[in-house]
Amino acid sequence: MRPSARLRPGRRARRWLRAGAIVVIFAVLAAAGIRALVIQSFSIPSASMEPTLAVGSAVYAWRPDALAARIDPGDVVVFDGRGSFVDSPPPSAGQQAAAWFGLGRKDVYYVKRVIGVGGDRIACCDAQHRLTRNGAPLDEPYAAPGEPASATRFDVEVPAGRLWLMGDNRADSTDSRALLGRPGGGMIPTSRVLGTVVGHGASVGPGESVQRGGGR
Repeated sequence: MRPSARLRPGRRARRWLRAGAIVVIFAVLAAAGIRALVIQSFSIPSASMEPTLAVGSAVYAWRPDALAARIDPGDVVVFDGRGSFVDSPPPSAGQQAAAWFGLGRKDVYYVKRVIGVGGDRIACCDAQHRLTRNGAPLDEPYAAPGEPASATRFDVEVPAGRLWLMGDNRADSTDSRALLGRPGGGMIPTSRVLGTVVGHGASVGPGESVQRGGGR
């Protein structure tokens, strides 16, 4: 190699630093992408899930449960409300993919409790004013005390691949009951679920919000 073609020590060091910085940046981006597919945080702006989840608290949604369709009655889920809770068309494939990575609109995410899954019959109410699932009364210690299980009477069968969702604060929750008579009958497709809530804590400040856009 001719002397003029050799890299000076300082230039060689800068090149190695640039290469190292690029590697670190890609590693951080990859880690963020993996994290978005595993767990994601949201904040609660309304009282619809009280007393379980207070206004301003953070919730952490576990994504693998949604990917594997492991959703059971009693789970609290974060879901995309477009086409159901939000008065807009259902999300496109691109919009759903963006939601999985925490991108796109943040005012279409809701949080509710799963009362019924595909194959369940959910009704309100028995003689003791309790919800029933497949004829059996539900024990709901999470529900707001002093409130009826539901002021709206209903008797629905949940189709396969759908969910019947309600807020814990039944007197202050817009949920599947409000969608009775509309397309889908208040049932939310499992494909719209972003994850099951596995933890919550103090407010995390501004960030991704669940249940905005007039919903509760």
